Amino acid sequence: MKTLVIGANGKIGRQFCELAKADGVPVRAMIRDSNQQRWFQERSIETVIADLEGNLRHAFYGCDQVVFAAGSGPHTGPDKTLMIDLHGAVRATDLASELGLSRFVMVSALRAEEPLVAPDKMRPYMAAKHAADAHLRAARVPHVILKPGRLTDEQASQHVAGSLEEAGDNRVSRANVAHALLHLVQNRHLLDREFMLLDGERAIADVLA
Repeated sequence: MKTLVIGANGKIGRQFCELAKADGVPVRAMIRDSNQQRWFQERSIETVIADLEGNLRHAFYGCDQVVFAAGSGPHTGPDKTLMIDLHGAVRATDLASELGLSRFVMVSALRAEEPLVAPDKMRPYMAAKHAADAHLRAARVPHVILKPGRLTDEQASQHVAGSLEEAGDNRVSRANVAHALLHLVQNRHLLDREFMLLDGERAIADVLA
């Protein structure tokens, strides 16, 4: 049972792939070109070259679930946000549904359902995430939507919160998101669920229950 990791070369994707490899969880890291392969090869992590804006279907073969951790990044314009965070996510969802995969785990964003309250520069990203989440909910593939807060590069505490009221802050480390993804991938009984994720005081397994 192999998990396709879309966005594997990103900051969350790399950490998740490394954790999965260490824990014996089979993954296939989807990367855009061969220049990105070396890091994964050094860790004996399987890769496949595919592109959210191009040829993609072959990446799914032999996988039974997907982790979508791709993002256009903070330094791109609304055009890339549209193509990666929305159109890319929709294409991936449709392929997972068509090919009968068992589950699709989406890394979304805290308050993606409220794009108009986001800062101006974040609105296209939040709108893309909102639409991609809605498409996933309506698709035929079982899903989990993970909604992390503002991402930081702090080390993993493996202690999180599931609401702003509980956390008292809107931040979460990418490392904690990677650990949360590992928990979700390993707990296949979690279907059609949505979770907020923030740094906090509780164990990941308690929050993602």
